[in-house]
Amino acid sequence: MKKKVGILYGGKSGEHEISLLSGAAVLRALDKNKYIPVPIGIDKDGVWFIADGFDVELSEDKDNLIDKFAFLMEHGDWKTVSVPFDPGRLPEVADIVFPAVHGVNGEDGTLQGLMEMFGVPYAGCGVLASALCMDKAMAKEVFTENDIPVSRYFLVHAEDLSDNEAEIIDRSEKEFSYPVFVKPSNGGSSIGITKALNREELSEALKLAAEYDRRILIEEAIDAREIEVAVIGNKETKVATCGEIVAADDHRYYDYDAKYSDDSGTMLVIPADIPDAVMEEIMEIARRAYRATACEGFARVDTFWDRKTGRVLVNEINTIPGLTKYSLFPRLWEAVGVSFTDLIGEILELGYERRNY
Repeated sequence: MKKKVGILYGGKSGEHEISLLSGAAVLRALDKNKYIPVPIGIDKDGVWFIADGFDVELSEDKDNLIDKFAFLMEHGDWKTVSVPFDPGRLPEVADIVFPAVHGVNGEDGTLQGLMEMFGVPYAGCGVLASALCMDKAMAKEVFTENDIPVSRYFLVHAEDLSDNEAEIIDRSEKEFSYPVFVKPSNGGSSIGITKALNREELSEALKLAAEYDRRILIEEAIDAREIEVAVIGNKETKVATCGEIVAADDHRYYDYDAKYSDDSGTMLVIPADIPDAVMEEIMEIARRAYRATACEGFARVDTFWDRKTGRVLVNEINTIPGLTKYSLFPRLWEAVGVSFTDLIGEILELGYERRNY
């Protein structure tokens, strides 16, 4: 009997549009011979909707229906063919949920907690790992405690900026040379992140980050190659090959446009052109970081390979990595012979496995 898969997308965070693209990609990739897709969207006001007509076995024209709805998702028009939905009905319409909601209230453990309360199996990381990895500062503390190397940083509270901004900037200039990165501690898709080249830019970067979170990181900039690793698994983990991100000259770093909307803004090298020994080291550190933060299901571990020292540093873990055509996670698995359809199926099975521990 086919299982109904609730594909959750949208949400209230600044990554709403990216979530629509990821949700559409999962919808297109889902094996329709094994699963019945049930697209469930959350709009920017937090109101839930369900795609009309998807919570039953689809007709022979299901591929056309799926393509049309995925197209509407990709263009932000999904609500035109959706009806309001009470999330309390999730156990009725879905046997398992695939959350493709990025950012706050989707990737940070809150949505996962809701699934736990409803008793619905779901794909991906649980509450603890989701919340921990979403908070960059807390994740760095866990990495450090487990002897997993990270770049130097310090934490700033947004409420301190009005009275102590000069002192905060002075501390940054004492501890780090320019450039520095300024990041909301909670966030993703490079939203609210700035690479500041001087004192004035640092001031503006702090104000921008404060629009997204009360907790802000000031982080040293590493002259490094950005290497990302795709990991899946629960008690046992599997790691795909490493991929390297090379931002174009007109991008200061791998920013939002380079990730999602600019075909020429970045280059993804898969597998990364690095020595075998370095690739093995990065993959092993990724496994350790995944386990240290209690990740399950799937995640993408982002690392830096320092050009000057040769050290491998963990930058962050994304517990619901982008699943769009620009995204590295599915492409890394495709590079080792795992199709996106098979990958989604394995991630769903891992969700069932975790439920039955």
